[in-house]
Amino acid sequence: MTALDTTGAKTAEAADIIHGARDRIDALDDRIIGLVQERVAVSAVVQDARIASGGRRVNLSREMEILAHYSEALGKPGTTLAMTLLELCRGRI
Repeated sequence: MTALDTTGAKTAEAADIIHGARDRIDALDDRIIGLVQERVAVSAVVQDARIASGGRRVNLSREMEILAHYSEALGKPGTTLAMTLLELCRGRI
């Protein structure tokens, strides 16, 4: 399979651009994954402190703020992304 075949491009120039962009996307994905892992860890600290003080594991008003923030920034898909992040950080409720 040639470079053109793996990218769907019709020219070598377009294939080169696609390969470069894919490399950048892969690097961005690695950074995003790292940030999500960091967010999960920080969220665990918050939950532990809340529970240790006699509070509940989940603060629904805070979750609504997060959902609104993502929705305002990214539209409806942002809400879906925020829901996924919240589930990763606090589990299913």
